[in-house]
Amino acid sequence: MRSLVDSLLVALRKMRRLSVFLLLLFFLETPLWGQDSIRLQKTYQTRKAWVAAANIGGYGGTMIALYRSWYLNYPRSSFHTFNDISEWKQMDKFGHLYSAYIQSSASTDLWKWAGLNKKSRIWVGGLSGAVYQTAIEILDGYSADWGWSWSDFSTNLLGSGAYIAQALTWDEQRIQLKFSFHRKNYNDPLLNNRSDRLFGTSWSERMLKDYNGQTYWASVRLAPFFKGHRLPPWLSIAVGHGAEGLFGGHENMATDASGIVTFDRRDIARVRQWYLSPDIDWTQIKTNKKAVRVLFTFLNAFKFPAPALSYSKGRWRVLPFYF
Repeated sequence: MRSLVDSLLVALRKMRRLSVFLLLLFFLETPLWGQDSIRLQKTYQTRKAWVAAANIGGYGGTMIALYRSWYLNYPRSSFHTFNDISEWKQMDKFGHLYSAYIQSSASTDLWKWAGLNKKSRIWVGGLSGAVYQTAIEILDGYSADWGWSWSDFSTNLLGSGAYIAQALTWDEQRIQLKFSFHRKNYNDPLLNNRSDRLFGTSWSERMLKDYNGQTYWASVRLAPFFKGHRLPPWLSIAVGHGAEGLFGGHENMATDASGIVTFDRRDIARVRQWYLSPDIDWTQIKTNKKAVRVLFTFLNAFKFPAPALSYSKGRWRVLPFYF
């Protein structure tokens, strides 16, 4: 437990300087509001304090929760790197890409509510996703079973970069990254036991760890690209990527410390899956109710369940309903 706490403190110290730098940026915004009313300035300053506290508290809480669900039962080590680009059909890289993008989006929305000007909130909020994900990568660097991954770090930057680039170019997110998950259960008890050992038993653990049930989507809003047509502003088309048959990082086999094979299902094919499906951009549905807008923003992080066209193992399939 002591080594666990020490690693957490190391990660927090590593990210502290960058976090302080980002937080200082919004305090420097105050002179830009000289023509605003004193009351509005006070409102924005109060909101900034709340957003800063939410970022710090949310970051700390997330780190602790992640430790308990991911790192707690694994041995620690000195900081080291690890090349995992070939593992899990790169599903973990899609996860880093998505997580950094969503965190950047959420943070930018909070800074907008706090009154930060557009360019500053895009950069401060947009970089938040990469900052948070990089802190997690530092924790990986102290784990004996993993390590700092340059490919993970790169996809963290790519996820935040995707958000920042669209915000600066289009002043909106025309291509949004989304997520969907369905829990996988198997008729074979051996596969269920293996899944429990690898991915956990609770629904939340499976959603976080089980790549066999995850799908990552790029959802493209159609109206901005087809301005001559009268398309609903919320209508989108999503391209998804998933995988199945993954019961190990590189292959479906495991051995114990003595080298004895404890699991061997190399007969199960490890395959990618591609999807094409209609989707909804909930943020384009107009409403005057703040609670509904917040709900729509939350829903927009996830792919809407809908029929899908699937491609895998060289075959196309029509799925009446997919999530």
